Amino acid sequence: MRFEGTKAYVATDDLKIAVNAAITLERPLLVKGEPGTGKTVLAHEIAKGLGANLLEWHIKSTTKAQQGLYEYDAVSRLRDSQLGDERVKDIRNYIKRGKLWDAFLADERPVLLIDEIDKADIEFPNDLLQELDRMEFFVYETGETIKAQKRPVVIITSNNEKELPDAFLRRCFFHYIRFPDTDTMRAIIDVHFPGIKQRLVAEALRIFYEVRDVPGLKKKPSTSELLDWLKLLLVEDIGPEILRERDPKKLIPPLHGALLKNEQDVHLFERLAFLARREGR
Repeated sequence: MRFEGTKAYVATDDLKIAVNAAITLERPLLVKGEPGTGKTVLAHEIAKGLGANLLEWHIKSTTKAQQGLYEYDAVSRLRDSQLGDERVKDIRNYIKRGKLWDAFLADERPVLLIDEIDKADIEFPNDLLQELDRMEFFVYETGETIKAQKRPVVIITSNNEKELPDAFLRRCFFHYIRFPDTDTMRAIIDVHFPGIKQRLVAEALRIFYEVRDVPGLKKKPSTSELLDWLKLLLVEDIGPEILRERDPKKLIPPLHGALLKNEQDVHLFERLAFLARREGR
């Protein structure tokens, strides 16, 4: 079972090495990187590349580790007992299986995505240590142990919003997805826009990386935002000549709403345009 990338996802050599190392070691692959660098999509493509089923557990600030194992609905059982419902005789009717339970009992080795683990409480990773390490957990209500039939390929993503505990990190294989360089970005664009004119790509990339390099930018545009911007350029038929425009009044890129996502960054570019106009007098 090896991941060699897919036609729809440009995986660098070091990323493929990291994925295959995690599979070989049977450890979770912890993937970090800027938002929009394809961390979540990676899990989808690993599943496609391996021909495996994908189970997704998207973490929120309110998510508890127990929800990944199972949840026992005691309130519903009490209500049904008051109504004389026959279902109350079997406690299993009130246990909702979580994503880890589904992954552990899958017939074929699945890919389990635990997405944006840093959104949850700081204790969340520690609460999953034993389950991810031993690949089993105990269900107190039924007295049974759920043990993985085939160890799933576990992909964990993080945007680095919180530091993860050392004990958790020790149990993972780590990979940081660096922001794509120009050549890699061209390959990504070719996947999404086959046959696109290279002159347009060259000008769009030049502006894109210039925008990312502007000092003081609150949110740098990501790969997904570049792809959205290119799509709009194609739809609006904006060619490379317009992108090469040096008029200081047009310092801010056309259709900049795809690249700049807050008013502070838009105002920053407006101030830069004002300074450029004043210096050009």
